[in-house]
Amino acid sequence: MDVSVTLWVLTIVGLAALIAVDFFIGRKPHDVSIKEAGIWTVVWIALAGLFGLGLLIFSGGQPAGEFFAGFITEKSLSVDNLFVFVLIMAKFAVPSQYQQRVLLVGVLIALVLRAIFIAAGAAILASFAWVFYIFGAFLIYTAWKLIQEARADEEDEEFEENKLLKAAERRFGVADRYHGTKLWIEQNGKRVMTPMLVVMLAIGTTDVLFALDSIPAIFGLTQDPYIVFTANAFALMGLRQLYFLIGGLLRKLVHLSYGLSVILGFIGVKLVLHALHESGVHVPEISIPVSLGVICAVLIVTTITSLMASKKQAAAEAAQAQSEGAPKDSIEA
Repeated sequence: MDVSVTLWVLTIVGLAALIAVDFFIGRKPHDVSIKEAGIWTVVWIALAGLFGLGLLIFSGGQPAGEFFAGFITEKSLSVDNLFVFVLIMAKFAVPSQYQQRVLLVGVLIALVLRAIFIAAGAAILASFAWVFYIFGAFLIYTAWKLIQEARADEEDEEFEENKLLKAAERRFGVADRYHGTKLWIEQNGKRVMTPMLVVMLAIGTTDVLFALDSIPAIFGLTQDPYIVFTANAFALMGLRQLYFLIGGLLRKLVHLSYGLSVILGFIGVKLVLHALHESGVHVPEISIPVSLGVICAVLIVTTITSLMASKKQAAAEAAQAQSEGAPKDSIEA
């Protein structure tokens, strides 16, 4: 897809305007209701759909299919990020009325860092086709690792600050409490960071770790930097509302890691096949419609089986609690 500098500028300006509107509406700290989160989630998905429709009308089915496949993949992978965001919010004891501001700025930091990753990835792939082998192998390895983690007991999982964050805290110091939405304050004659700034940096920089698998994954679906960037942007920009909308549902998506591992493994195989094809080996390549179908099917099956398993587990726990309470009731009687 041939994208002019003008289109790039218009796209970035348009995304910046949408972010500004989102920030203006949610500028006052408040607890986000399910209704508000639901409305904005629908708005961001609708905007992504309209953008994909525009690609279909002006650029054809191939770019549109690549965008939708990339958007759905990035959106599903970003849901996994929410588990870590929950841990970060708990770790820093973020007041509920400030969480939406933290997520907004954290996601903006993540978007800038991902743009750098995308630019670097596009330049590398354009110069070295063999990198597809590395990306493919890395995604297959990540898929296997996800399965191993899903089978492990992660009940005691806790967020650990990365080295960059710890270095910033040592260098500038951190206030002992939140001061509204302020990022810096004067304390004992010294300018120090507030916990608000620290948690924003934690959200933004932690997303870099997720970008290590999500960026290669979307490059497995399209090598167009414009589509890669816009798919990431729309997926990330609706992440804040999704956090509040499905926050209570996250624990019920018990099979999500398995579904994501299947998607990453599938895209990894697709990348390896593409690399072999580029090397002159006659192997079948997986088309975008097939990729889109597989991704959607895996997500639907994963969601259904997760909810069924959660419902079964809840019923078993209720039955166990009832059976344990029966002897006590009889003794009291």
